Amino acid sequence: MRAIEALVPRWPEGKRSCVALAFDLDGPTGGAMLDGSIWRNPSYFTLGAYGPWRALGRILDVLAGRDVPATFFVPAWVIENWPSQCRAIVERGHEVAYHGYMHEAFWTLTPDGQREVMASSTRIFERYLGVRPVGFRTPSGDWSAETIGILAEYGVRYSSSMRGDDRPYVLDAKSGLVEIPARWELDDYASLAYQRNPDYPAGLDRIASYDATLDNWCREFDGSHDDGLCMTTLFHPKVSGKPGRIALLEGFVDHVLQADDVWFASCSEVADWWIESKQ
Repeated sequence: MRAIEALVPRWPEGKRSCVALAFDLDGPTGGAMLDGSIWRNPSYFTLGAYGPWRALGRILDVLAGRDVPATFFVPAWVIENWPSQCRAIVERGHEVAYHGYMHEAFWTLTPDGQREVMASSTRIFERYLGVRPVGFRTPSGDWSAETIGILAEYGVRYSSSMRGDDRPYVLDAKSGLVEIPARWELDDYASLAYQRNPDYPAGLDRIASYDATLDNWCREFDGSHDDGLCMTTLFHPKVSGKPGRIALLEGFVDHVLQADDVWFASCSEVADWWIESKQ
């Protein structure tokens, strides 16, 4: 028995490990939208718009066919512009959560600026989807010292933004904010994203083999499952929701389903169970 076995949590119904599938439905939001350059680059805009407009439905069908839940972190601007597509996420039983308004880098915003983003996002989620989210994934991969307190002001109970463990953990004792850490190894951008101009990701001139990409994802699950941990993903519909690449998602989920002792859950379910199990 490896030493890590002493750290293995007990998941609901005696399941060995947990998988919380998560997708960042960014659309065309991000740096180019924030600086206005995307409006001079129709190709780049449509590359992002493909996510909510075309790829999302394909991903929802894959999840439905396997009866597994997922969490979608959605910039509020995307909800405003593709409301029916975003409503389909909720109607088909999945969770939606905060991801900024236009995918802002939270660490660059003042506390008031962060509050403004959270306030406008809350109004949009409630208006278009009838939902007040309890989860947050920082769009920028980082945040400022004030962010945790601001999230608590808006009823956020969990984050999936940091990298400090392979299991959920309490990120802030005062607010009780639970972190459900993701890892770059399970970010489809690392293997599959390609954009010629602007050059993003910087320096990328090719994409990885699909076989190697799927193998990497499956090996990450195997390690997490062996140690009884919690895995979540950083998948992007505009990247991996295309006709050829959707087979990677299908193959990954099917691989996980072969282990019949996995708890598939939304991120909010994971956070709630973790809080209750530690009381």
